Amino acid sequence: MWRHIASNVLTFLVVLVFLLGGVILWGQSEYNARGPLEEPICLRVERGSNMRAVSRKLQNEGAISNGTIFRVGADYTNKNSQLKAGSWLVPEGASMSEIIDLVTRGGASTCGTEVVYRIGVTDSEIEVRELDPATNRYVEKAAFKPGAEETPDAYETVRDQADTRYRIAVAEGVTSWQIVEGLKAVDVLAGEVTKTPPEGSLAPDSYEVRTGDSRAAVIEKMQAKQEAILNEAWEKRPDDLPVNSPDELLILASIIEKETGVPEERGQVASVFINRLRAGMRLQTDPTVIYGITKGEGVLGRGLRQSELRRATPWNTYVIEGLPPTPIANPGRASIEAAVDPAETDFIFFVADGTGGHAFARTLDEHNRNVARWREIEAERKTD
Repeated sequence: MWRHIASNVLTFLVVLVFLLGGVILWGQSEYNARGPLEEPICLRVERGSNMRAVSRKLQNEGAISNGTIFRVGADYTNKNSQLKAGSWLVPEGASMSEIIDLVTRGGASTCGTEVVYRIGVTDSEIEVRELDPATNRYVEKAAFKPGAEETPDAYETVRDQADTRYRIAVAEGVTSWQIVEGLKAVDVLAGEVTKTPPEGSLAPDSYEVRTGDSRAAVIEKMQAKQEAILNEAWEKRPDDLPVNSPDELLILASIIEKETGVPEERGQVASVFINRLRAGMRLQTDPTVIYGITKGEGVLGRGLRQSELRRATPWNTYVIEGLPPTPIANPGRASIEAAVDPAETDFIFFVADGTGGHAFARTLDEHNRNVARWREIEAERKTD
């Protein structure tokens, strides 16, 4: 009898082990299988939250099929205590294991709300935007000018959220003075910039920052990036390029940057200045005259006067030979690359054509016709 009972118990234990093994295999399969989420969602993990709260939120969103398996999987992989606060983009069909990795990996939030401080050539703006997970595009929630008397409620609300991201977007062609002034409006940064960095030394780009970062550290990051871009371009320069140093290359790139806002034209504009330098001609470019007046501190806001075109300043390329002594703005990568790899043309003149671009010419007669046409366009616009 005891032998019969022992046999039954043994059989039961064997069956139990097989069942337990089957459950484990099933759980592992569920944990690693494609999830039920039909379109991406933005999962916000509050500071101080835990895996139980996250699993409930994920189940409510339809992102996981079983909260228990999710929590057991996190515990089994020793990630249960590694949960990171933030907003995380959970892609369509993400498995439980992939979601666990997302919410424990750390780093900057991958979705949610972002405040962008835009430093532009003629204006600056603060934008509050939110990522739409379904389209992976940002949707603007509010926008206002720095120094506004009243700030939108959307801005005040997100300032209190720990997972809000902050970004500084610097436009190509801004001056170093404009960047320093723009950084003053980034109220999540700390410290002062005691000296305006050398013109041209800051790379226009988008920079993610965190609350408490110093303005000086952001400046250093911009300078390091611009130095790397410039050195890379200088290494690829052709032997016959009529500039003698990386500094001169940066000066030329800044002039190209300020002369056109049409990306496709950079190579042609660069070719005009390269051809003029090779021929020993003066560059005769208006943005250098403007810089001689403003020193990069603000926008001129009007047309140039004939007296200003004739007035001698270190930057007035209607008066001086060759390049001015410093850059006249902070050029972007594309303008720096155009300076070392200009289009192959015979152009030595260009003038606005009324479309936002320019009409290029090889001879003075051709250029004069283009100028006459531009004057007609200007007159028509004044009449309208």
